[in-house]
Amino acid sequence: MVIQKVHTHVQVVTFHPTKRVISDLAWVTRKEWIIMRSATGDPSEPMPIKNSAKTRNSKATFAFCLVLGLLAGIGTFTFGYGKGASYLSNKPETCVNCHVMQSHFDSWQQSSHHHVAVCNDCHLPHDKIGKWVVKGDNGFFHSLAFTLGGYSDPIEIKPRNRRVTQSTCVDCHRDFVHALLPATSQGDMQNCVHCHADVGHAGHGKVDWMHPR
Repeated sequence: MVIQKVHTHVQVVTFHPTKRVISDLAWVTRKEWIIMRSATGDPSEPMPIKNSAKTRNSKATFAFCLVLGLLAGIGTFTFGYGKGASYLSNKPETCVNCHVMQSHFDSWQQSSHHHVAVCNDCHLPHDKIGKWVVKGDNGFFHSLAFTLGGYSDPIEIKPRNRRVTQSTCVDCHRDFVHALLPATSQGDMQNCVHCHADVGHAGHGKVDWMHPR
């Protein structure tokens, strides 16, 4: 019998007097090795082999159950508590899942665009890829803000979303705005809603979209 010490473990190789090698190779802790050696009584007897395959299977099963549990928890929070499936639609009612959007929803219902445009028509790009990229971006950061409480009330539009809104205005009204020269303020193009703030949300008045609070 040859015993090789490696760190805190020992490697046990058992030899038979009439054969070159009996294929028993295992890793056991030093404490386990001492206990098993005492239990055999005869040091020449092969020592019990730790079932490493069973241990690996147990660890793999535990890891699988852990990942499955995490995914189930995230899925329940997202599609149960967070009503995540509703964000895949174009329904304006989805926006009022968050209470800070209620005033914006109410003002949209009273606006001149109420019968011709919903939230996604103005706040998401009109091409399919851009629409889902922006929807995913907004969905992630909105969920993060509402979960952690890091948002302003009333909620304010972000610069990147102002650019999206401006592009949708031009896209819908391209038949008569293509020849207009863009007005500028300090080198920046002025947004349509700088003067036409009420078309999407009645009662908002004139809003300085280039320099929000």
